This record gives sequence, structure tokens and C-alpha cells, in this order.
Amino acid sequence: MLPPIRGHLPQSQPAAPRRAAPGRFQLPAAAAEAQPAASLQAPGILALQAGWSPADADAAAQRRGQAILKELEGLQLTLLGGAADPARLSRLALLAEGEAGADPVLREILGEISLRAQVELARQGA
Repeated sequence: MLPPIRGHLPQSQPAAPRRAAPGRFQLPAAAAEAQPAASLQAPGILALQAGWSPADADAAAQRRGQAILKELEGLQLTLLGGAADPARLSRLALLAEGEAGADPVLREILGEISLRAQVELARQGA
């Protein structure tokens, strides 16, 4: 059997409780054994902090995706007309960064839409 790495013991051997030096902080045994919430992703955490439900986060992400598509369409029409619209580029830049929603499929689609907006912003030098 290989020796433990960085002080972690194999599952079969329980860790001996440590005593904290006087005046030092020590977590209770139950808190020390708690597993980290690695399955939560940043957009989900932000939605939880804002008090949103997953459905609310998805609805906001859908609105954001529709707004990006509308701005991209407007940018296309503006460029076809031979003009430039710095305000539209600013709005597009703000929309390109934001909440992605809770649904993984929606997150993927919104990521692709946002990438397209970033490509257009790079093409316009914004």
C-alpha cells in the first residue's frame, strides 16, 4: 500500500482527532468531514445569491440571449447600410457578459450566442 499523500488517510483508516493549541480556532469534527459543493457552478451560485430559482435564472438567460440576437441583427443592418453605431456596440459588449442560466443546454446555446457577439465586437474593434 502506498503512503498517504499530503496527510490524507485512506478511507479505511479514520483520522485521529487533532487538538487545537490553546487560543486557536478548530472546526468541529462534522464540519471538517463535510464535502465541498464542487458540483455548483458559478452561474448557479450567483443565481442562488440573488435569490433566484433555476426557472428565474433560465428566463433571464433566455431574455439575454434574445437581446443579444436582436443587437446582432441591428448591427448587421447598420453595417449593411454603411454606418457605424458605437452605442449598439456598447450594448452588445454589456450583453455578451452575463448570467448563463441553470439549464446546461441553455448555457451551451447562450455561450455560442455570446461567442458570436464577442467575435463581432472584435471585428469592429470594440
